[in-house]
Amino acid sequence: MTEEIDFILDSAEESMSGSIAHLEKEFLNIRAGKASPAMLGSVFVDYYGAATPLGQVSNINVPDARTITIQPYEKSMLQPIEKAIQIANIGFNPMNNGDVIIISVPPLTEERRRDLVKQAKSEAEDAKIGIRNVRKDANTDIKKLEKEGTSEDICKSAEDEVQNLTNSFIKKIDDLLAAKEAEIMKV
Repeated sequence: MTEEIDFILDSAEESMSGSIAHLEKEFLNIRAGKASPAMLGSVFVDYYGAATPLGQVSNINVPDARTITIQPYEKSMLQPIEKAIQIANIGFNPMNNGDVIIISVPPLTEERRRDLVKQAKSEAEDAKIGIRNVRKDANTDIKKLEKEGTSEDICKSAEDEVQNLTNSFIKKIDDLLAAKEAEIMKV
């Protein structure tokens, strides 16, 4: 019976790790003042009828902290890339010089920083909800095992282990959020 409990605990930990990985990925899309190719991670370009990530149809460079340059692999992609950046609604105004697209990353205003912190908090809360849902599912599975005859003591200690996992992952989320908040608010 303990293999089943070990399986429940392992799959819960794996799912919680997935929530953390997703949160880290979302945090990369929240810009914190300096230019980064990750800022354009949500941009998809219409490439011969297929929505393709910007990084697969162009070379994205960051020559300095306030500029992003995008060099398409095909010159005919300049217009569609420019249009895709505007449609993505990420607050950038691309400039096309005929060879490359240049994006000037404006410095963040105090109000925009606060909005980004709110966005980061929202993402962190979503991750916490995901972890709590994993905890609920794991506890439900443990209760099923208890009904099927696993001893109450084993099930109780398994539930305690799930709660400890939950607490440690929630703390990781809080630490990630604090670091991201500090990064955003740093001028």
